[in-house]
Amino acid sequence: MIKSLEEAYSLAGKTALVTGGGSGIGLAIAQCLAISGARVIIAGRREDVLKAAVSQLGETASAEKLDLTDIATLPSFCDQLHERHGTIDILVNNAGVTLKKPFDESTMADFDAVFDVHVRGALELSRHVIKQQMLQSSGSVLFTSSMTAFIGQPMVHGYTIAKTAISGVVRGLAAEFSSKGVRINGIAPGWIDTDLYRKATAGDIPRQQKIMSRIPMGELGHPEDIGWACAYLASPAAKYVTGQILLVDGGGATGF
Repeated sequence: MIKSLEEAYSLAGKTALVTGGGSGIGLAIAQCLAISGARVIIAGRREDVLKAAVSQLGETASAEKLDLTDIATLPSFCDQLHERHGTIDILVNNAGVTLKKPFDESTMADFDAVFDVHVRGALELSRHVIKQQMLQSSGSVLFTSSMTAFIGQPMVHGYTIAKTAISGVVRGLAAEFSSKGVRINGIAPGWIDTDLYRKATAGDIPRQQKIMSRIPMGELGHPEDIGWACAYLASPAAKYVTGQILLVDGGGATGF
């Protein structure tokens, strides 16, 4: 029985790994988990970005270089991670890439480049982390999906396919591991005010207007909106929540 508000949402004593945690939504997730008391490890390919992010996160944070597309290295990465940091109590599979390209010009290599990060890499990393979590009969694994998995958007077919696959990943893993104390959930961000969003819509007023017209709340989300949703799903307050994809989109997926 949870006896206080602090106890319900505290992540004190937990260790969290956030992939793609050096910038944007990933950094906001890491910040919110750290504020909630977790010791945070961020992972990514760009060492300069990771170093700058760690300086923002505080002295308990650390970084690990990780390339999710190099599947063969992930088992040894996880072994070394466990040696240095112990069991990862909270894993947030946030790293991602996208490719904007007409479908009739796309190749299987284009799709694979996106799928390798969002699905294959995330699955292999999760497999090794979950093995350790089961030994302590507790853990939380989160996958970053997207509103794109719920609505159609042109030109980003690989991304849409990969993010839609995450729904099956979450349900399948939740069915297998929830009885062993490991909860599996997902977050589906809508349009979030990040550098990536601003670059994608810069100078494209019609696209900006179309996006805003789809959001019932009438504004873009902020990276910390996703961060706090992750902190909730990883917390004791969500101890009976598993197998779910939480849309954090201002109503965008259901907007007209």
